[in-house]
Amino acid sequence: MITLYEHPLSPYAQKVKIALREKGVLFELALPGGLGAGGAGGDFVAASPRAEVPALVDGEVRIFESNIILEYIEDKWPTPALLPASPADRARVRMLEEVMDTHFEAINWAMGEINWFRRAEGDLAAALKARAADQTRGFYAWLERELGGRDWFNGAAFGWGDLCVVPYVNGAAGVGHPPERGSPLSAWLARVNERDSVAKTTAEARAFDRGMVDVASLVEKGLFKREYRDHRLEWMIKSGGVEVVLKGLEKGNIRFSPDFG
Repeated sequence: MITLYEHPLSPYAQKVKIALREKGVLFELALPGGLGAGGAGGDFVAASPRAEVPALVDGEVRIFESNIILEYIEDKWPTPALLPASPADRARVRMLEEVMDTHFEAINWAMGEINWFRRAEGDLAAALKARAADQTRGFYAWLERELGGRDWFNGAAFGWGDLCVVPYVNGAAGVGHPPERGSPLSAWLARVNERDSVAKTTAEARAFDRGMVDVASLVEKGLFKREYRDHRLEWMIKSGGVEVVLKGLEKGNIRFSPDFG
């Protein structure tokens, strides 16, 4: 049985779960401990030395990084195919994946930093939220151009291009940035959310119990550390939140990838 280390709210894990479900591959889920506190270890870190979800264990095979996991799934279980047939279309959907995994993910993540973890309040929070809303509208315009006249980002049928977009657009809608009602992107979102693989994955995210813990207070005390590498760090700095980063460094409540060893 395949084990997938995940967090239900992780869009990276969501796209892997959608792919496995589309392929009909049986798997069990594992929620690693110590993620928020920066103290993950054991079999999870053996599979994912960056201590990030998702990580897939298939017998002796251990893979981290969601796009590499998707490649492995497509290689091992080629039917039904999730990638389009032509090299050009394969490149197109991989570019979609890259943009969503980096630039778009950072916007949704930053809204969580403000709304849930209360990294910024008052005027700073308002300015960051306005910047995020504006950026999201820009990416939606780009996505609509990429969708063109198709029903699916992947082409003639649902596939890689769609499963790599839907977790992020659902996430944006969840923080108050849905696609414009009546737009082609909104119609696509309704279609894709009707698929069993997507609906089940989304339901798991919605059912995740955050509990009654005031996580923002744990962040303030340095007991909960958030990942601030790559595109997330870039977003916060370029969007006017350098103060958030500096305070996080001072209080020790942000973290970066651990050293390998």
